[in-house]
Amino acid sequence: MGINHWPADERPREKLLQLGAAHLSDAELLAIFLRVGVKGKNAVALAQDLLAHYGGLRPLLNTTQEDFCAYPGLGAAKYAQLQAVLEMAKRHLEAELVRGEALTSPEAAARYLKLQLRDLPYEVFALLLLDNQHRVLRYEALFRGTVDAASVYPREVVKLVLEHNAAAVILAHNHPSGIAEPSRADEQITQRLKQALQSVDVRILDHFVIGDGEPVSFAARGLL
Repeated sequence: MGINHWPADERPREKLLQLGAAHLSDAELLAIFLRVGVKGKNAVALAQDLLAHYGGLRPLLNTTQEDFCAYPGLGAAKYAQLQAVLEMAKRHLEAELVRGEALTSPEAAARYLKLQLRDLPYEVFALLLLDNQHRVLRYEALFRGTVDAASVYPREVVKLVLEHNAAAVILAHNHPSGIAEPSRADEQITQRLKQALQSVDVRILDHFVIGDGEPVSFAARGLL
């Protein structure tokens, strides 16, 4: 049966408009994105099949263009739309940080950094540069490593901070393994950076380790 023949309160689009997006399942949200199904399957059925095939919403969103377009009923246009949606989500979170207000919510920074770093297959060390009122000046992915480690050079961090006249920074890096537990090496490089930045009167407000779950905060752990 086509979705148009469903009761109005069960149709994904109408349900979203009445109750809000948070009340929809992954399949219902995906069905709205797909708009139409394929022969023999409405959009919700196709969405359910896609989620089962890829193992959930996150693996589907992270799949390559080649793999995505190989699935019957999908193609380059849908892949482009999907990438546009993901980029808008990133820019929306970034806008929360750079709208000119002081950064008073560690959670906002953690959400943004998680979206930037969580799904990368290699390790990246990044910084949020802040002014003396803790307003975000810039996000910079400074070092890229392998799946095991990233080489972090304090001299380069200090150089970047001075170039943008930052007064404070938030550090972040991802663990491609998905396990966000800080390593001894993570603690050591944080202390090296803390000492280097103190020499130019710049504070480290936090260091987030990004994995599959919630980001781990060095500040919350008392590691700064």
